Amino acid sequence: MLGARRSPSQERSQETVQRIFAAASRLLGRGVALEDVTTGMIAAEAEVSVGALYRFFPDKQAIVDAIAARHLEDFQGLLIQALMFNPPEDGPALLGAVIDAFVQFLDERPDFKTIAYGGRYISSAARESHSAPKGGLAGMVKSFMVEGLGIESTPELDLRLSIVTVAGDRLLAYALEQPTIEERDRIVGEMKTLLGTYFFAESEEG
Repeated sequence: MLGARRSPSQERSQETVQRIFAAASRLLGRGVALEDVTTGMIAAEAEVSVGALYRFFPDKQAIVDAIAARHLEDFQGLLIQALMFNPPEDGPALLGAVIDAFVQFLDERPDFKTIAYGGRYISSAARESHSAPKGGLAGMVKSFMVEGLGIESTPELDLRLSIVTVAGDRLLAYALEQPTIEERDRIVGEMKTLLGTYFFAESEEG
C-alpha cells in the first residue's frame, strides 16, 4: 500500500486504516483544500487518536497518495470489466472508452476528483507509478493494445503512450476547470480526437 509505514495485520488495524481513508475522503470530498487539512483534522474526523494515525501513515501526503492508489486500482478493475464486456474495435475507440470511463469515475468520486485535479495533490512519485507504460493504468492500457488490438510493443510505443498520458492529464485538468458540463464535454471530445489522431496515426505508420 503506497505511503503506509506498515501493513495492517489485525482486524482492528484494518478498520482504523479504513476509517482514516474515509475521513480524509470526506474532508476532501467537501472541497476542503489539502493545504488546509491537517493530520489532526483527519484523526478527529475518523474518531481516532493522532498517534493511531501515525502508526500507519507518516504524514497527510501518504494518506492522500494511498487513497489515490486505491481509487486507481478500483478504476482499473472496472475498466477491465468494461473492456472485456464491450471490447473496442480499434485504437481510437479504446482511447475514447478509457477517457469516458475515467471522467465518469471522477464524477462519481468527488474526493478523488479533488485529490487528482482540485489542486494536483497527488505526489509526483505516486503519479509516475500509475502513468508509466510498464505499470499502473498506462501499463494496463498498453497490455490491452498489444494483446487485444495486435499493436506491436516497441520503445516508440512506450514514448507515445507516455506523451499521451501526460498530455491527456493536462487536458483533462483543463476540461474539469470549465464552468459547465457542456463545455467540459466539448473539450473532452476535442481531447479524444487530438490524442487519438496523434497516437494511432503514428502507431499505424510504425
